[in-house]
Amino acid sequence: MAMTLRLTPEDEEALTRLADHEGVSRQEATVRAIHEVLARRLRRDEVASLSAAARERYADLLDRLGQ
Repeated sequence: MAMTLRLTPEDEEALTRLADHEGVSRQEATVRAIHEVLARRLRRDEVASLSAAARERYADLLDRLGQ
C-alpha cells in the first residue's frame, strides 16, 4: 500500500540527515525508524510485563527486604 508522508521542513531536514548518516534512502530511513520504534515499544512492554510478574511472585520477599 502506498502512502504520502507530509513532513514539516524541520522533519524533512531530520529525515535527510538520518538517511545521510545511515547511508540509505529517505524511504529506507523511514522504514527502519518505524521498525526500530516498534521493536523498542514491544521490548518495553515485555519488560514491564515480566517486571510486574516478578514483583507479584516475590512480593512477600520484597516486603521483607524493605523492612
